Amino acid sequence: MDALADLAPHYPLILGLFALVVIAGFLRRLPVIGRLVSLAMWVALIGALVFVLGERERFDPYLGRVAEVLDLSGQQVEGAETRIRMSPDGHFWANVSFGRVKRRMLVDSGATVTALSLDTANAAGLDVRDAMFPMLLRTANGTIRAQTATIGELSLGNIVARDVPVVVSPAFGETDVLGMNFLSRLKSWRVEGRTLVLVPNNPQPVTSG
Repeated sequence: MDALADLAPHYPLILGLFALVVIAGFLRRLPVIGRLVSLAMWVALIGALVFVLGERERFDPYLGRVAEVLDLSGQQVEGAETRIRMSPDGHFWANVSFGRVKRRMLVDSGATVTALSLDTANAAGLDVRDAMFPMLLRTANGTIRAQTATIGELSLGNIVARDVPVVVSPAFGETDVLGMNFLSRLKSWRVEGRTLVLVPNNPQPVTSG
């Protein structure tokens, strides 16, 4: 049921493609027009697949791996830099590994600290604790209470950061965020057009898998 609810915004696209298939079924009976219609259908279906993967892979680990294989993730290492293309939603999403998990994380220079959902923190095996003093964070949805944890080692492209403090709360939903306490560790970072460029102090070899 959750998957169907998540697809609700795409219902017009799905219905449109269904109507296209029905109409094309009739037109394909015409010799010349049929070939053109078949070509148009393939282009439309491939375009729809790319769009849906681009939207869904941020939240679904399996689709994230599919998008990475198809080079839809928009993240690559060039020389000493890790470059991330802007997603269709206007944000930068990074492929990040830590603990026992791989996640797509929103890179947000407006966030002071890196933030994880409770599910991600638990999946990574982090030691989540209450802070000595109540940790209250201001978000777009109001003030929330959060716990704290530390990521022993976080990998992103050719970047490795160690002992990264994070805040954890179920109020974050399914979104994980890389904040300024990560970005400030880099040698530099910048935005070039629609590409985020991250430059580490000590670039690390990139391993597959």
